[in-house]
Amino acid sequence: MLFADSMSLLWLSYYGLSLVVFVAVYFAFAFLPRLPRLLLTWCIGGAMWAPAPFRLPLVEEGEFYTGWAPSAMVAAVGFLESNGGALRNGLLCLLLGMAIGGVVGVALWWRGRNKFVDEPAVEEKEPSDPEQTRRREPVIG
Repeated sequence: MLFADSMSLLWLSYYGLSLVVFVAVYFAFAFLPRLPRLLLTWCIGGAMWAPAPFRLPLVEEGEFYTGWAPSAMVAAVGFLESNGGALRNGLLCLLLGMAIGGVVGVALWWRGRNKFVDEPAVEEKEPSDPEQTRRREPVIG
């Protein structure tokens, strides 16, 4: 249940904001063709949405706090603390998320590529009636 100061509310807020960033990234790459735009957008989305486990030492000797966080944050904290294990786990989850996102982007491109291909124009017979060759204005009512 969503309560104040709850972890589920934190994750829900994170994923809500990341969706806004995801859409902004898609529109930012509007100058690119469809395949690279989808590939880059979904790779970035995979990087944002990939979780990674972490473990932090507590004040008491031998006790740790464990949980899940976005893999980019786990890798960044591991780098800043010179913690090779956290850095490795964070980067592996980050690369896995980016790879899965890239596969999703290519799959979306593959699925939708026929919708954007120009179909050859169907040759129409020339009408024998000159009445049909004139332009007809639309009529309302």
